[in-house]
Amino acid sequence: MAGRLVVRHPELQYLELMETILERGDTRVDRTGVGTKAIFGSSVRFDLSKGQVPILTTKRVYWKTAVKEMLWFLTGGTNIQALLKENVRIWTDWPLAAYRKASGEEISQRDFEARIVADDDFAAKWGELGPVYGKQWRRWLGTDGREYDQIAQVISMLRSNPASRRILFHAWNVPEIGSMALPPCHMVYQYYMTSDNKLSCLLYQRSCDVLLGAPFNFVGGVALQLMIAQQVGCDLGEFIWMAGDTHLYLNHLEQARLQISRSPRELPTMRLVRKPDSIDGYRIEDFVVEGYAPHDPIQADVAV
Repeated sequence: MAGRLVVRHPELQYLELMETILERGDTRVDRTGVGTKAIFGSSVRFDLSKGQVPILTTKRVYWKTAVKEMLWFLTGGTNIQALLKENVRIWTDWPLAAYRKASGEEISQRDFEARIVADDDFAAKWGELGPVYGKQWRRWLGTDGREYDQIAQVISMLRSNPASRRILFHAWNVPEIGSMALPPCHMVYQYYMTSDNKLSCLLYQRSCDVLLGAPFNFVGGVALQLMIAQQVGCDLGEFIWMAGDTHLYLNHLEQARLQISRSPRELPTMRLVRKPDSIDGYRIEDFVVEGYAPHDPIQADVAV
């Protein structure tokens, strides 16, 4: 009698990745000075075709924050004021550090953010991140002086030439890296359309904070894939995530061990309740997540 096929929970890939880093990661001094345990080269893949998405369940992931960040990227914006008005604080650390260093003022994060929101002139000077993701995705400045909208090009190619091997966008604009608050980590998104009209995405990161960054990158990447698929009129295939320097910060090790000790629960579903006229028309209210019952949150500090 043939044995029954046992389907592994897809979240186990992530937990096993953390376990691998803990067990055999190379301990390294990094840019932030915090230190990491790291491996080089990793990947996970998730089947999205049945509606379930990789919003991790072994800790609560604030998926709306990740989607709001992706929507902000799509605006082409590079100033944290717009994010703070949406109660998204994940980019504050870098401009706050720059302000403290330049002014000598030990302003609290809460007061700094309040001033960014209330004072447009202050925000223009101190809330700017430089030509980060959104600028490169939507307004890449060519040597010909023209701005190139890579997202629009991806959608156009999926409609006109879905078998192309050139359907991708990236943010690694060499001349502008030095002007960015943080060079792009999730730097290449490539899309693949199958003959039965299913869209897959491969996301490559040069560097990934596995505890804090990867869960957000999964959500943001899938949210973008969902929007693009709806605009093109196709179904979802797979989301494949790959990383180069894949690391846990040394002040995240206990949190990682806690998360590994938990058993995954059923992954939730994500869907769109409205189809805007273009990729620029989406709002956070358009995203509905159902069946999300995660374990408790796990707190950890961002390394700046």
